[in-house]
Amino acid sequence: MSGNLDPELLERMVKEARLGRLSRRDFMRYASAAGVAGAVATGAWSSKVAMAAPKKGGHFRLGAHDGNTSDTHDPGTYLSFSMIQLAHTFRSYLTQINADNTLGGDIATSWSATPDAQEWTFEIVSDATFHSGKPVTQDDVIASMNHHRGDKSTSAAKALLKDVTDIVKSGKNGVTFKLASGNADLPWLMTDYHLAICPANSDGSLNWQTADGTGPYKLDSGELGVSYELSRHDGWHGEGAYFDSAEILVLNDPNARQTALVTGDVDAVTAVDLKTLSLLKRNPNIEIDNVPSGSTITMPMFCDTAPFDDVNVRLALKLAMDREEIIRKIAFGTAIPGNDVHVSPNMPYWADLPQRKYDPDQAKSLLKKAGHENLSINLSSADSVYSGAVDMCVLYAEQAKKAGININVVREPNDGYYSDVWLKKPFCMVQWGARPTPDVMFSLAYKDDAAWNESHWQNERFNVLLRQAKAELDQEKRAEMYREMQVLARDDGGTIIPMFTNFVYARRKNVMHGPDLAASWQVDGARGISRWWYEG
Repeated sequence: MSGNLDPELLERMVKEARLGRLSRRDFMRYASAAGVAGAVATGAWSSKVAMAAPKKGGHFRLGAHDGNTSDTHDPGTYLSFSMIQLAHTFRSYLTQINADNTLGGDIATSWSATPDAQEWTFEIVSDATFHSGKPVTQDDVIASMNHHRGDKSTSAAKALLKDVTDIVKSGKNGVTFKLASGNADLPWLMTDYHLAICPANSDGSLNWQTADGTGPYKLDSGELGVSYELSRHDGWHGEGAYFDSAEILVLNDPNARQTALVTGDVDAVTAVDLKTLSLLKRNPNIEIDNVPSGSTITMPMFCDTAPFDDVNVRLALKLAMDREEIIRKIAFGTAIPGNDVHVSPNMPYWADLPQRKYDPDQAKSLLKKAGHENLSINLSSADSVYSGAVDMCVLYAEQAKKAGININVVREPNDGYYSDVWLKKPFCMVQWGARPTPDVMFSLAYKDDAAWNESHWQNERFNVLLRQAKAELDQEKRAEMYREMQVLARDDGGTIIPMFTNFVYARRKNVMHGPDLAASWQVDGARGISRWWYEG
């Protein structure tokens, strides 16, 4: 026997074994069939699988940022990261973004579409149960989706499901979505954090108030915006849930989070303070996870409010920003420059448009054209938005002075920022989690009637293209449509995008995870509590 094994085949075998899908006996049998010597196969198992295999047990404590006393368990109102983290821990979704950023099943085991993508059928796992013991049924899935539909719905995800005309049962375990027009991205859309599966009431409405979930952990107790206690759900239908119990502590202050990690009061934290990242790296008991992502910093301007109702003013403010300096001084290199388009380079259909550069002279010329020389405006931000958020705005204000722009940075309270400032004040700073496709992002925040159209931007051509691209199955034509949409957003839109941030979070050295980390949210796509484990 040669003792050689195709590296890609080996990695696939190792991954399956780490996830518990491949026993040691089967691993050795497949290796032997591939012509690998027994000693080589044993070494691969010992070094790559056994040492890294998930082990059950222990109580895990996560220090999470961005929690508010205004948070609720209504999935249609989810805003803060701490609620997104909690939702992915105690609730389930039809589909999920896997650790390797592929699309996988959660409550749905499989899905299929008609050739025109106007009907999608999801097959529901047969043994899923809520924490109350109630089986998950087709009625629960339908009620969970209908919660975000209809004229009376106040859900932030309402725009995502606007094209759904009906949701019906199909066979024993299927649920079929009927759409007014095709949507090739519907399975990806089902990963949106608002679309959690909750139990249905007898009248078809949604029972979200009891916080009964069907996720890997059940919510035992908690105070919204403060902390949550969870324990493993013995009826969990999926993989993982290695910890016996878990706790999410809302620590909005970055110094408090980092101190709690260093002292061992928590086992992992979100959103490391980048100013002290190099110091934290020297701690032998801490591991840093630095994950490039599509998470975005945006600065939306209300396009229906003066002076932002003039496209020349919007362009001037975009040109008055030195993105390279912001990434160097605020993100400490853990980001890539934005281009005022909410599509990151790691998303499908990203258009490689010319990068917008810092040009205060052109900005000054545009302001003169608009009759807004010596422009003075307020920009709202809070430290809970992003590590160094207020400092970033102050630096931007300094850069904008060269264009004759006076930006007054307003430091807002951390608590209630997303309920009291975002969508309320005409110029503010926001951090968005990554979205899997341009259609999902554009439908959420740029579509004319989207509840989260944070810049109040209205562009008829953009909206026509969005509807057409959603149903277009020819990939080349679809790519051209998305390119034109990105040009429109860049040159006419009301959103400044300084950068796409890396997710930088940290854990104690005895906290382990697999070889991949999802780039959709902090802490492994907000699923670290169910995917991670303690070193044995």
